[in-house]
Amino acid sequence: MPTPVGGPAPWVATAALRSVGGMKKRMRETVDGTGYSVVLHDVRRVYGRGGNAVTALNGVSIKFAPGTFTAVMGPSGSGKSTFLHCAAGLDRPTSGSVVIDGRPLAELNERKLTVLRRERIGFVFQSFNLLPALTVWQNVCLPQELDGRRVNKAAVREVLARVGLGDRHKHRPSELSGGQQQRVAIARALVARPAVIFADEPTGALDTQTAADVLELLREPVRSQGQTVVMVTHDPVAASYADQVVFLADGILAGSLTAPTAEQVADRMTHLGARSNLQVVAG
Repeated sequence: MPTPVGGPAPWVATAALRSVGGMKKRMRETVDGTGYSVVLHDVRRVYGRGGNAVTALNGVSIKFAPGTFTAVMGPSGSGKSTFLHCAAGLDRPTSGSVVIDGRPLAELNERKLTVLRRERIGFVFQSFNLLPALTVWQNVCLPQELDGRRVNKAAVREVLARVGLGDRHKHRPSELSGGQQQRVAIARALVARPAVIFADEPTGALDTQTAADVLELLREPVRSQGQTVVMVTHDPVAASYADQVVFLADGILAGSLTAPTAEQVADRMTHLGARSNLQVVAG
């Protein structure tokens, strides 16, 4: 198609504007984290000062999109726990930035950060962190009550049914097995439909079958609700339930696997562990 005298054809101008608009959008997303549940950019976390300083994270940059399940692995001392704490807003990085659900954490004071964690972040820990004096129902409702919101009873019933505890809502944690307690913790994390769920060794205290059930429960909201799950684990089998595995070593990203198998993860961990041991010997 020829270009008319006096300027480009309208379709050329329109295409150019769309291209520029798309480029600006991508640049904006890169900067502010729009379109991603969690964005870490050049995150460093240093503990101590001077000669006693320990660098737990050293310039980590990574993004987690909605509808993804990511496992984070690495040898002991690789920075996994620090990574989770910084990514979830439980610890502030020494430098760099963290954005959750489009909100830069550095711009939030402690009160606003607490509100963000209650409303947009779910947590699942190895130790369950349930209040023993409260029933299953009360434990699941607790974040909403602390936030001053009216409890959505229908949502609580629905999430308890999803984790298989609809008939146990009056029980206290001491009356439940370890796997059932972890189901309560998952229900509590899911009920507010957060943008992201952070899980710290969620299967570490469970037997093999119960661990598999818990991992399926973590995978389900990724598929059905488009939520994001970031899980720290040491178990290659647990990691194989994720869409991808990212590896940390000495505070930096050390590779990733997509659609991982337990065997692939175990092999990568063996090589990372050997490398860390060589560095210790060399040091």
